Amino acid sequence: MRRGLCWGLMGFAMSVSGVNAQNYGGGFIELLMTGRDPTAFARPALPRSLYGPAPYARDPYGRARIAALPSAPYGEERGIGRIMDPKYRRQTVDYDGPQAAGTVVIDTPAKFLYLVQGGGKALRYGIGVGRPGFEWAGVKSVTMKREWPDWRPPAQMLKRRPDLPRHMVGGAGNPLGARALYLGSSLYRVHGTNEPHTIGQAVSSGCIRMLNDDVVDLYNRVKVGTKVVVI
Repeated sequence: MRRGLCWGLMGFAMSVSGVNAQNYGGGFIELLMTGRDPTAFARPALPRSLYGPAPYARDPYGRARIAALPSAPYGEERGIGRIMDPKYRRQTVDYDGPQAAGTVVIDTPAKFLYLVQGGGKALRYGIGVGRPGFEWAGVKSVTMKREWPDWRPPAQMLKRRPDLPRHMVGGAGNPLGARALYLGSSLYRVHGTNEPHTIGQAVSSGCIRMLNDDVVDLYNRVKVGTKVVVI
């Protein structure tokens, strides 16, 4: 009797909704027929780009997001969703400065990095720079290059942010992004980022941030020993 009632209910629901075996219209009937909960969260495909693949974490609302440091509730990260000014896109520009071809020039106030090409030209990249109190200037050289570098926050940063991990392996969720160029014997680096919305802003602890595709482009053009002038 119970089995007949169940089949009768299913038959009635299918005849009213006109659905077929592949589409049960959601809700109780779909759950009854297929065992699938149509309200269950469907995880999107992992991104295949310079910002992925990466492990997914759940935000407080159950949605998937790629972790960024420092973490914040969904949608509250500073600047997320902002449209980057086109002037920060990689482009060839005129250059009449004193530096020789092959030199990297970082204009901190303007938030541009130049790779001098010679012939009065340079490649210009948009960057993120040190926030107030973390600006610096000087002449360094590239002493090391790393792909998808690991990150170990320095002691000064851990003192300010004891919640940070002591070590994070390289990958899309890593704050150093896809590539890193280490400057002299300092703690400063030119590196990628897992927060592309911060390009064009003063947000870092002194390192120079670039879009991941830009830092890969720069990484492939410069060698260890390259002169870096920070103004």
